[in-house]
Amino acid sequence: MIRKYFGIVAVAIIGAMLLNVSSCARSRKLESITIQPSGQAWFGAVDPSLYFQYKALGNYIHPPSTLDITSQVTWQSNNPQVIQITGPGVASPNTNCGVAQVFAEMHDSGSDVVSNYAQITVYGPASLGCTPAGAAPVLTINFAGSGTGTVTGAGVSCTAPTACTYSLTAGTTLNLTATPTGASTFGGWSGCSSSTGSACSLTIENNVTVTATFN
Repeated sequence: MIRKYFGIVAVAIIGAMLLNVSSCARSRKLESITIQPSGQAWFGAVDPSLYFQYKALGNYIHPPSTLDITSQVTWQSNNPQVIQITGPGVASPNTNCGVAQVFAEMHDSGSDVVSNYAQITVYGPASLGCTPAGAAPVLTINFAGSGTGTVTGAGVSCTAPTACTYSLTAGTTLNLTATPTGASTFGGWSGCSSSTGSACSLTIENNVTVTATFN
């Protein structure tokens, strides 16, 4: 009789424990979402090929845990003409300069949970009404070799061997041409975003230095 009673009690205790574990599993609840990095970010040009990668961390209770839910949340921008969402946590400039807030949202346990906001500012050319980010980036043109020549472009005219500097609007695309003078020949470029022959192409986002060699 005692053994039978003990067995009934043990089964009851185990059943209660299983029920409690099951209840805890069912009651896991998303309390908040934190996106990282959370500080301000800047793009120096209205260029959709640029991007920032964010991560979404879900903060749960029952039991307490923090999980990476980057691919589960819905990512949004409050100004999609400035910042577009192109993938889970991927934010890129769109067509306008300006300021946008990026955030993540997820429906859980009957309620919508919204993350903190991350601010992104997009700067660009004055033709879009943009304001440069802080001090204007500086282009420095240096020369190498023993020859002579000139480097020209929109608003740029620099003659070897004296280096030149120019303050430009962030996001400006600049095409430079090197032209040797007298018996000199052009030896090549360094520091360009791309170059072909005597032509040098640059997208000005930060301070940059290019060197033209004349032999």
